[in-house]
Amino acid sequence: MAVWYESGLRFTCTQCGNCCTGAPGFTWVDGPEIEALAAKLGLDEDAFRRKYIREVWRGGELRTSLMDKKNNDCVFYARGVGCTVYAERPKQCRSWPFWKRVVETPEDWQDAARECPGIGRGALHDAASIGASASDDGIP
Repeated sequence: MAVWYESGLRFTCTQCGNCCTGAPGFTWVDGPEIEALAAKLGLDEDAFRRKYIREVWRGGELRTSLMDKKNNDCVFYARGVGCTVYAERPKQCRSWPFWKRVVETPEDWQDAARECPGIGRGALHDAASIGASASDDGIP
């Protein structure tokens, strides 16, 4: 079955920070991501969890998210710098904007483009890689 983005989609990150700041939200992380982030920061996993993790009930399950700063920015986003853990950023962050809910319809893609200046510009991503990202976007 063909997808609406069969010819691919353009996206290049502008490092604007819009996806890391703004309204409160969740940045879902799993065990290996927590381990990598803790190592990056030179912390043991327990110390990392105490400082940077919150547990959230979603869909009847206890899930793990990074904490937000008081202004709702991602705990690892620094204004004027960007992501301070970029190489170890969670799958949810790495897969943006090719999340299942963002590429489901052309309208969803256009809605996301209103907040993300990199959508529709720059590198052309093929349908196969977009589909793979959307099917494993790190979002429960």
